Amino acid sequence: MIVRKLRLQRGWSQDQLPQLSGLSIRTIQRIERGQTPGLDSLKSLAAVFDVHVTELQMENDMTHENQTTQLDETEQKAIEYVRDIKGFYSHVIKYVVVISILFIINFTTDRSYIWAWWPMLGWGIGVLSHGLNVFEVFHFFSPAWEKRQIEKLLGRKL
Repeated sequence: MIVRKLRLQRGWSQDQLPQLSGLSIRTIQRIERGQTPGLDSLKSLAAVFDVHVTELQMENDMTHENQTTQLDETEQKAIEYVRDIKGFYSHVIKYVVVISILFIINFTTDRSYIWAWWPMLGWGIGVLSHGLNVFEVFHFFSPAWEKRQIEKLLGRKL
C-alpha cells in the first residue's frame, strides 16, 4: 500500500512507474495489491521514490490491517470515490457497447419492430441509478443514513 501512496503523492500513474523503475506493470500491480516483492524490485522502487529499502520492507512485514490504517480517512475516501467513478464509467461503456450491438442485431434481422428499445430503457434506468448514487445527487442512502441504521440496529442513540 505504501507503493501506491508514494506513487499517488508524486502524481504518477501505474503506467509511469514501470517506466521509471524498470519493473513491469504487472509487478507494480501485484505489489500494490499486497504481494511481497523481491529484493531487486524493492531496490528499484526505493531508488525511484528516493527512500530506503527498509521503509518498503517494513510495509511488507505489516499485516493487512496495519496497511489500511496508514492511509488517513480522507485518502481512503478519495480512493473509494475514484473507484466508484471508475466503476460507473465502466458501466456506461458496457451499456453503450451492448446496446449498440443489440440495435445492430435488431436492424439486421427485422426492421418492422424495434425491440432493442426495451433493453435500452431497462438497463438505462440502472445506469442512471448508478450515476445518481456515485455522484451523490440524492442522499437517500448516504454514509450518515448508514450510520443511523447501524446505530438503530445496535440499539444505540445518536
